[in-house]
Amino acid sequence: MSDEPTQRQILVGETADGANLKLPVVELLTGRGFVTGKSGSGKSNTASVIAEELLEAGYPLLIVDTDGEYYGLKEEYEMLHAGADEECDIQIGPEHAEQMATIALEENVPVILDVSGYLDEDVADELLREVARQLFVKEKKLKKPFLLVVEEVHEYIPEGGGVGETGNLLIKISKRGRKHGLGILGISQRPADVKKDFITQANWLVWHRLTWDNDTKVVGRIIDTEYSELVADLDDGQAFVQTDWTEVDVRKIQFRRKRTFDAGATPGLDDFERPELKSVSDALVGDLQEISERKDREQDRINELENELEKKEKRIETLEDELSSARDVSSAARQMADALQNTETVQSQLPGGSGEDLRRLHEEIAELEAERDDLRETLEGRDELIEDLQEELDARAEKLRQLKRENKQLRGIVRDLERERPYLDSGEDEENGGAEAGGADGGSDDSGIVQAGGEAHEYGYTPVDDEGESDASDGDGETGPTDEPRFVVADEERDLADLLEVPWLDERVQRACEGSRCSTETAGEILAVFAREGPLETEPVATQVDRSPVAVQSLLSELRTEGVLERTADRTYGLSDDVLAELTEAATAE
Repeated sequence: MSDEPTQRQILVGETADGANLKLPVVELLTGRGFVTGKSGSGKSNTASVIAEELLEAGYPLLIVDTDGEYYGLKEEYEMLHAGADEECDIQIGPEHAEQMATIALEENVPVILDVSGYLDEDVADELLREVARQLFVKEKKLKKPFLLVVEEVHEYIPEGGGVGETGNLLIKISKRGRKHGLGILGISQRPADVKKDFITQANWLVWHRLTWDNDTKVVGRIIDTEYSELVADLDDGQAFVQTDWTEVDVRKIQFRRKRTFDAGATPGLDDFERPELKSVSDALVGDLQEISERKDREQDRINELENELEKKEKRIETLEDELSSARDVSSAARQMADALQNTETVQSQLPGGSGEDLRRLHEEIAELEAERDDLRETLEGRDELIEDLQEELDARAEKLRQLKRENKQLRGIVRDLERERPYLDSGEDEENGGAEAGGADGGSDDSGIVQAGGEAHEYGYTPVDDEGESDASDGDGETGPTDEPRFVVADEERDLADLLEVPWLDERVQRACEGSRCSTETAGEILAVFAREGPLETEPVATQVDRSPVAVQSLLSELRTEGVLERTADRTYGLSDDVLAELTEAATAE
């Protein structure tokens, strides 16, 4: 492995003085973390932000979801959602543990292990235990940086009660997993209920708002007594952060809002629309489904054989009773003969051939016992059948990995072609002279016409060509030819800021600003940037309005919630159709 991953950092928030907070990827993936805070303080949002940034950078992880609130990550990332509910990609049990670890570690597929839907808590506990054990065993050989995230960790490693087999395994991972590359992040809203050995061994901790005395006392013991009072005054999303890899002991941090759907939000009276979620490979789900179906078939066959064996054993008991009765009658006959002292003439067998009946009973019992032994051998041999089926499944998994590698190569070719497409299409744009600016890529056909610089342009998103060159940034700080749409507004007749002053739009912008840390003036500048230049990522917008990316990201998320902005498939933000229509109407009004 190269040194590059050790230098990689992810942006998760900003410090009290406005500086960006970046965390090292390898420390997160292989270290021991603990995030805590009362309900609504932002601890689950912080965990989701860390997960988003790791997934964005291409690092897989496995999240143990105890409340079914992490599936919103699938809005932007392909993840395997496995559990007991029908909403999961696949319903699994402890028998899937090894395959789940293989998928996560060897096939680099991020996993949400949703244990919230299991009616039997023992099954959920066994599933987590076996998956964690397989991760630990496989990491001894692979030594690949990987993060195991466990929600409600106090349920498995409680401070007061006894720690079960699963809890002991999680503690073992926290103590010994780092040298194998396996890290763990425990999350809980009650630090007082978490075993202190786990907290004190953590090398990075995040303390969100806590108000219960028992919890604030833990803060005082771990950090310092002064923080036991300060932690109660933190706002939503704020936290005190401790890390072993920095010289600063404690920093006050404002974490950014997560980008993906918040499935853990408290339900309200307003209806909400569940976003379209990304799906994993059908072949991957099919392999897991085959394990479930095979287990069902094996269990049905075992039940069938056990029922048949039970019937045979009952028949043997019946015949043995009959044999015992026949022997008693034969013995009575012999005693009678001895009593008459006429052993030569008195039959020692029952009338009607009781000796033949005894032989027949013996033979039938022997046959039934032989059948019973065969059935037992069949039951004992089912493990061999399972091993053969597992080998077949492993072969299919290897074929799937090969297909994925080929698919990755093809995706690389497609990305290369997409990067060259603006240059290939530039000749066509010059030939058409921007005539299709109001079509599929430039807005609707009924867009208004305004005068900009003495020339007629359609109002809305339209390609602007400056002799094949544009000073629009491509997102990396470089400039060059582009056909990205920008917004054209009359130089004299209309001012863009005036067009954006719409009552219903003002109300939404005001609410968005209240939910973020940006002013309405900054919001107006940001909307003007989108109106002029079209869809952009967060960094270029932050540069133009001279604000931090974290603050701008927070405002963009709120504007998207209010329906002012939309998030496109290429993960950029742009004005919504409603706002574009309003701007068009305002610009063309006399």
